[in-house]
Amino acid sequence: MIFHAEPIEFARQPGSGAPVWSGRAADGEDLLRFAISVHRHQGRLAALWGSDDRPSHGVYRLHCVFALDEGWLQLGLDLAASGDQCPVYPDLSGIFPAANRMQRATRDLVGITTDGSDHRPWLRHGAWPADWYPLRHDAVHQAGMGAGFENLPSDYDFVQVGGEGAHEIPVGPIHAGIIEPGHFRFSVIGERVLRLEQRLGYLHKGVEKLFVGADVPQGARLVGRVSGDSTCAYAWAYAEAVEAACRIEAPPRALMLRALMLERERVANHLGDLGAIGNDAAFAFGLTQFMRLKEAWLRLNHQVFGHRFMMDRIMPGGVAMDIEAAALAAIVEQCGVIGSEVKRLRTLYDAHAGLQDRFATTGAIDATLAQELSLTGLAARCTGILLDGRAHRQGYTPPAPYAKLGVRPVTDERGDVAARVAVRFDEIFESLRLLREMAVGMPSGDTRFEIAPIGGASGLGVIEGWRGEVLVGVQFGEDGKLARVHPHDPSWQIWPALEHAVMKDIVPDFPLINKSFNLSYSGADL
Repeated sequence: MIFHAEPIEFARQPGSGAPVWSGRAADGEDLLRFAISVHRHQGRLAALWGSDDRPSHGVYRLHCVFALDEGWLQLGLDLAASGDQCPVYPDLSGIFPAANRMQRATRDLVGITTDGSDHRPWLRHGAWPADWYPLRHDAVHQAGMGAGFENLPSDYDFVQVGGEGAHEIPVGPIHAGIIEPGHFRFSVIGERVLRLEQRLGYLHKGVEKLFVGADVPQGARLVGRVSGDSTCAYAWAYAEAVEAACRIEAPPRALMLRALMLERERVANHLGDLGAIGNDAAFAFGLTQFMRLKEAWLRLNHQVFGHRFMMDRIMPGGVAMDIEAAALAAIVEQCGVIGSEVKRLRTLYDAHAGLQDRFATTGAIDATLAQELSLTGLAARCTGILLDGRAHRQGYTPPAPYAKLGVRPVTDERGDVAARVAVRFDEIFESLRLLREMAVGMPSGDTRFEIAPIGGASGLGVIEGWRGEVLVGVQFGEDGKLARVHPHDPSWQIWPALEHAVMKDIVPDFPLINKSFNLSYSGADL
């Protein structure tokens, strides 16, 4: 690989998935030096989590995934177990601000902590004691996970903004619509936003604990329900991680079917969001038209795959079902119909002065901030950063089958709501093109190979979902059962960017800006 990481040695992960190298840091200083070097090479922090490996190796372990142009580097750091005290590792948030919330969540769940200053809880809202860590192997109590502790109210130390005329507007976690819970604390003067601080974690449901001791099929069913709008992305990332750990590759037809489902998932979400963004700018006609198209799209999903969101169709080793030539023809036909309808609606959006007035310059972030916050996916591409795990770039070859499909990534340098709308339109057209190519060029052959877990093995899967890169890290116990699974949503990095995007805009713009990103609460509240 191009990146020099002396003295850390990295080994390439087997399999046909995203290029991943794994290595081990000797100590905290080794980790810190490596993180600084990645930052200097304009790399990103892709994910961070912890595991209790005392039963197998007598240590706790910190897992960091860094992203560079060539691919992803997974770096482990062993932390000695020391009685009831929390093992300590270097704070990475001064290098990568995105590490802050991940580190705090890791402390809440595993009880390993940083030498930094921000130790506020992130996922723990008073539902369990501060000295009890649910992902430790000996974390038991009388009634099982999620019960047996008194659910106490908890205060949260929000950062306060002072000065003449400044005041706070608390919003949530209970909202007026049928949406997920999140608390947003606005510091404002009049309607102008000076600062926004988020408090999430209200959806914590013990997902990572449920993986422990599960078999591979049970893990596949669970991971597809982490964030329902990205079920295909999560299922594929999990399958890729398991396949890497078990040293097998899915057959070519299965990989093409996975890509076909992933692109249909991408189109469905962009259709829904374009309608919702229009609605938040008082253009209800856009909502009704795009929801009509999305409904037709989801109905064909059900007809072809047996499920509107294609849950449980991507499995380790391949896919759970095959589709006939007639279904592929129906997909091609629908791509033509939807493409024509979206083209007409785009003309309407672009020509609507009221919409463009609300979209342009609203909720803007630039490429420098996007790089600093380790943004990925749609949010990064809307600042002009050419970053798409499906597309070729210097030093990087995308995994199968995208390497042969020639994905044309879409970017827009404006970084505002208008850019996020424009990129969604262009990505729909690109996905429709890819879907037609996949349907016509679908290879023949097997759709699934059997999986045989290897005790003690591990793997990492990375998939470019519609929102950005979805990562899933998998560790097997010696018994072949899942010992640790960490699903990581790109919303972890993008939520902090929303706090910056609303600054200097007005409070009524927040719903529009928020919807233009459409981030996952559930994906970051495991």
